[in-house]
Amino acid sequence: MGKSAFRGMVSCVLMILFPGSLFAADSNAAMLYTNGAAWVNGAHVPRSSSAIFMGDLLQTRSDSVANINQSGSSITVLSDSLVQFEGASVDIQHGGVTVSTSKGIAATAGDVRVTPASNAWTEFNVSDIDGTVRIHASKGDLTISDGKEVATLQQGQDTTRDESSGNTDQNGKKKGKNKKQATGAVPAAGGGILSSPYAVGIGGAAVLGITTWVLIKNGGDNPASPAKP
Repeated sequence: MGKSAFRGMVSCVLMILFPGSLFAADSNAAMLYTNGAAWVNGAHVPRSSSAIFMGDLLQTRSDSVANINQSGSSITVLSDSLVQFEGASVDIQHGGVTVSTSKGIAATAGDVRVTPASNAWTEFNVSDIDGTVRIHASKGDLTISDGKEVATLQQGQDTTRDESSGNTDQNGKKKGKNKKQATGAVPAAGGGILSSPYAVGIGGAAVLGITTWVLIKNGGDNPASPAKP
């Protein structure tokens, strides 16, 4: 059985036993829907729905997008982006996101943090391209902190920030952000969907069930001989 098929099977088991509403209730987990090629911690994600957990690094290609859905919030990861899901926020390493939330979901890019100004339904866009952070308040006001000051961006307005505007060395010079990954590079495989405690347990049960089924099937087709146990 190929890795993609196995990953897809485990995701199906996760969704059957733990529906999206359960993941949504846990701010550390959400449901991920992809349209085109995407990777989580360097592992390719099937073009379907699966789970994503706090700390997972999600990457999209130039011709793909992804949606992270939680109760009361939706994060669209735009094409050619590299972001880290942090449960109550999303950290943009490169590219951009569109956030729609009534739960105060924030977006960060370097030293810049963008947060809804209220708990009312808020929609906004944040992108980080070559160190320049662009912010647009589509619906509702935003609070923007860049390490030096806190400002309010009113609905319908746009603004830009230097991602490292508040990050200076001892001589007062700006220090650039240390990018975790170069643009376009697939992040190294790490503790992703299958390393989560939830997924490990369910994945183990799925493996056990699949293995048992295979053994029974093979046993029915080719009975073990006493001479060949």
